[in-house]
Amino acid sequence: MSRARTGWLMPLSIIVALLLGLLPLPDTLQPLRPYWLALVVAYWVIEAPDSAGLGFAVIVGLVADLMFGTLLGEQALRLLIMAFILQRFRARLRFFPMSQQALAIGGLLLNDRIVTTVVHLALGEPTLPWQYWWAPLLGMLFWPPLFVLMDALRLGRRRRG
Repeated sequence: MSRARTGWLMPLSIIVALLLGLLPLPDTLQPLRPYWLALVVAYWVIEAPDSAGLGFAVIVGLVADLMFGTLLGEQALRLLIMAFILQRFRARLRFFPMSQQALAIGGLLLNDRIVTTVVHLALGEPTLPWQYWWAPLLGMLFWPPLFVLMDALRLGRRRRG
């Protein structure tokens, strides 16, 4: 039943997040790009756990790896870790005020940067410059409007249907 309710919105939101990740930005703004895909996957893991779980995170991550040309499995691992933590604390997180939810998402995005750094160090790949550590803060600031927009789209469709 929850699949019918989010039928078009879930894939569309993932596609939009992937496109936002591919959108060219000037070199000065590139480090500030929020991890849109993580924000969208976080929303679905919190609000539609029957449809979006660990497998969902891995599949979306593998698609992102192929689209962005990153190490195959890197984004899948990053999204899997984030989805696992979100599933573990979902019951509490859903009832946090929006400001606390944004802080929790910011912590998860910071954890994502740490995982990325560890993977790159382990494989001998170059690590991201320090400016890229600002992106989790921006993602945390974008969480409340993204959450409200996605909720309005998801719940608005259900009321009409």
